[in-house]
Amino acid sequence: MQVIFMGLPGAGKGTQAERIVAEFGIPHISTGDMFRAAIAESTPLGLEAKSFMDQGLLVPDEVTIGIVRDRLQKPDAVKGFLLDGFPRTLAQAEALDAMLNDLGRKIDVVINLHVKRENLLARLTGRRICKSCGATYHVVFNPPATEGKCDKCGGELFQRSDDTEDVVATRLDVNIKQSEPILSYYDGKELLRTIDGEQSIDEVYSQISSILRGVE
Repeated sequence: MQVIFMGLPGAGKGTQAERIVAEFGIPHISTGDMFRAAIAESTPLGLEAKSFMDQGLLVPDEVTIGIVRDRLQKPDAVKGFLLDGFPRTLAQAEALDAMLNDLGRKIDVVINLHVKRENLLARLTGRRICKSCGATYHVVFNPPATEGKCDKCGGELFQRSDDTEDVVATRLDVNIKQSEPILSYYDGKELLRTIDGEQSIDEVYSQISSILRGVE
């Protein structure tokens, strides 16, 4: 199955993706992972992407879609994939459709985890990370046993600079504006399935799993 996974930062995609991979055996492919792998492997497209990134420039769509194409043709993705973080623009969505058509494949379903902006703000600004081992906590939803200390290694917990309220609010607003036309695009193709991400983790996954079993 070919699946696109959408949702704003903090919606819980990472948690759900782990379960999807475990149950359905398809790789979770994120844009960041694809770029890092292409650059590490020094592929022609990876090197081209790196040249733009080193200059602080956006990687052009044609380079990005090329990297996506290479990744989706790797053996682990032959039977399907969970694509996360791509497409980010309407042009990329259209290019993805064209590329998959060339490969004799198509998107089966687009799953969107929806969480209200104010709740995302609370989720993201409450995140705390261990300086020593990188473990992640949340002051409300997953607090450490001892405030400010990591349960695993005793390291000091800190708030990332991009987790402050002003920064998070701006990032959410940019993502909301960016995602609206893409959601409309897939809704028009009757591929979009929106799930209430404010339910329990188990309930959210139950609904995702039910949708994906219907695709198999």
